[in-house]
Amino acid sequence: MKASDTLAENLQKVLVDLIELHIQGKQAHWNVIGKNFRDLHLQLDEIIASARGFADTIAERMRALHSIPDGTSQTVSSATTLPQYPKGEVQTAETVDLITERLDATVDTIRQVHDQVDEEDPTTADLLHEVIHILEQHSWMVRVENR
Repeated sequence: MKASDTLAENLQKVLVDLIELHIQGKQAHWNVIGKNFRDLHLQLDEIIASARGFADTIAERMRALHSIPDGTSQTVSSATTLPQYPKGEVQTAETVDLITERLDATVDTIRQVHDQVDEEDPTTADLLHEVIHILEQHSWMVRVENR
């Protein structure tokens, strides 16, 4: 099967947000400070690993569908829907809110393209379901830190 332009564009949108989530997760991981630092620091590692792995899965799926993923820094920074992450040290409570916002934004991107992806390629939509499932689980587990 060869991806249509629409399918390729939709997967590209998902890819750039996953790459950006990974990068911003590392920024948060390196600069988080405060109460419960260690737990959040380790939790961020889990999120980073998921985002990086899912980005690779989506990019490889794109290649399997004869489309070309673009993970260059220029493309990612110009196309991501995630807001810019703050520079410098960030307290744990604020980090929780910032990372939750970014996890949810990535899931929103996936949900926005899901139906079009599913119409053309249910197999790829199944991959998106798994990404949504894991990212929403991460969001829940991080978000409750501030409840």
